[in-house]
Amino acid sequence: MQGYTSYIPYRTELEGNKTSCLAEVRRFLALIEEKKHLNAFLEVYHAEAIDRANAIDKKIANGTAGKLAGMVIALKDNICYAGHKVSASSKILQGFESLFSSTATERLLAEDAIIIGRTNCDEFAMGSSNENSAYGPVKNPYNENLVPGGSSGGSAVAVAAGLCHVALGSDTGGSIRQPASFCGVVGLRPTYGRISRHGLLAFASSFDQIGTVSSNAEDAALILEVIAGKDNYDATVSTKEVPAYSQNLENEEKFKLVYLDECVNHKGVDPEIKSRFDEILNSLQQSGYENITASFPYLDQVIPVYYVLATAEASSNFSRYAGMTYGHRSKDAGSLEEVIVKSRSEGFGPEVKRRIMLGTFVLSEGYYDAYYNKAQKVRRLISDHTNRLLKDNDFLILPTSPTTAFALGENTEDPIAMYLADIFTIQSAIAGLPSISLPLGWHSNGMPFGLQIIGRSFEEEKLLAFSKYLMAKFAKGEA
Repeated sequence: MQGYTSYIPYRTELEGNKTSCLAEVRRFLALIEEKKHLNAFLEVYHAEAIDRANAIDKKIANGTAGKLAGMVIALKDNICYAGHKVSASSKILQGFESLFSSTATERLLAEDAIIIGRTNCDEFAMGSSNENSAYGPVKNPYNENLVPGGSSGGSAVAVAAGLCHVALGSDTGGSIRQPASFCGVVGLRPTYGRISRHGLLAFASSFDQIGTVSSNAEDAALILEVIAGKDNYDATVSTKEVPAYSQNLENEEKFKLVYLDECVNHKGVDPEIKSRFDEILNSLQQSGYENITASFPYLDQVIPVYYVLATAEASSNFSRYAGMTYGHRSKDAGSLEEVIVKSRSEGFGPEVKRRIMLGTFVLSEGYYDAYYNKAQKVRRLISDHTNRLLKDNDFLILPTSPTTAFALGENTEDPIAMYLADIFTIQSAIAGLPSISLPLGWHSNGMPFGLQIIGRSFEEEKLLAFSKYLMAKFAKGEA
């Protein structure tokens, strides 16, 4: 069955009556069934998607369809959808149905998108490989013995395997961009506060951000245009006007680029990734782009700072999962204390427990100043330094991840090795800056890898325009 890699030609065919939403939904449902062994979806909304496709086909016929009419979208299993299950891939929320939809979900539906299902993820978005799910690991569609990356691995695989047009994910420290790199798709983390977090199950509230996984920059721009903007349910969301991203993707400006010596020349970077990175930079320079090298002295601090602060926030956020009002409650509990202790012990997986304990430790009396307060100060140093680099330059360019996808089970016994997979994605998360992973490289091992672009705060318009240019110039391996 012929598919569409971009929404724009599909929408043109819809309006020309050359295809239908129903045909597209049925095509995706068949592919999801065919590729269910990848474990990308935890639940597929078969009947609902078909009914909605029929209704939107009628809207298209009478000219009343919304901006995303017929776009088939998957939701990461930590984004709420009223009347549907949401579990963050954790046993502690097994069987729980959301009472409301996230703001992002509501805005998608208002523009006639079709939600086809919820995707597997690392439990509560904690992981870099999608092996921490209570429902089993997701497999990389290019090599099923390898991880897809995490935590939004199910969303990345759903797009990479052609099971939907676009997927929503969440990015706390790299959870959209790293799996996008491992799976050869486009992963966008917008500026912190660009998209409402209402209806996103919290992991670390000062880092969490909803973002998109797509096959191209055009679809990412269109989705962002729809779901971004102020929201009365989220006091941290920006009230800045949302640009018409999808209408401003043509930009002939020769941007000023800066790459970080400590990242590009890091000993852990795969030689083929470095070679491709250099190749692209040299080609851009020959095309009139100004490239400069800069130093980033805090590379060794980004992971410790992130894990101190993110786990501290998780420790606080996860106190709500106590087996008292919703979610899993232990059947063996005989007292109030046992309800809480046993429910959490049975419901949370090993990685979630590890991070809650670490977060509780760094917030405890005697260690708060030594760890949490100090990490906040270093976070400011990292953020200030990054913003200074972007003051006179348009973009920071660096690899998305130092390697291609690793083997299933390779790093599960070594949490530090797992955490290091996010070494290049955490910087923009700490600073709250927009960043995108573009699939611009193929390794000799047959696996894709991404190039990461970090832009200035709330300059997604420029970031997406540059991304479209890079995809057109380099996505097929040219330089």
